[in-house]
Amino acid sequence: MRRFAGVVAFTLALIAAGCSKAPAGSDASSPAKGSGITGERPLQLVATAPKGSLHNPYDGNAKIAKEGHKLFFNYGCNGCHGGGGGGGMCPPLITGVWIYGGDDDTLFRLVSLGSEKLQAQGYVVKTLINVPGPMPSMGPLLKSDDDLWKIITWIRSAYTGPPGHKYD
Repeated sequence: MRRFAGVVAFTLALIAAGCSKAPAGSDASSPAKGSGITGERPLQLVATAPKGSLHNPYDGNAKIAKEGHKLFFNYGCNGCHGGGGGGGMCPPLITGVWIYGGDDDTLFRLVSLGSEKLQAQGYVVKTLINVPGPMPSMGPLLKSDDDLWKIITWIRSAYTGPPGHKYD
């Protein structure tokens, strides 16, 4: 009986120690409460957020940018935009050539909705470049707004274009 009590006490101590630690994924790469990250799928967020209201909570975070680059590959963005974002069969993402504008809200909506649905919502082409086809809606594939903000953070970190066009 004494041995059983010792095992129970040891088990409870381990559980208590585990409970006092932060949950997995709650480090600096996870969003803080009130950060603007909702955990919603991007299509849900763009359906309810007013135009111009979406802002990247991770802007400038180098650790998040590394995660974003991995997600860029995981979601297959590199297949069209190249592994470094410099373009492939589709436009580059790091040179300051923003077809619809480069602000956070527009980029989030473009990736979520695709170019045709973005235009249907009143967005207009600002820069003409040769594009082989429309940007597809990636919103159904993206698991959360968090993943998309991390990808956008990486795009911003890899930016090589004129400083004045980074967010235009």
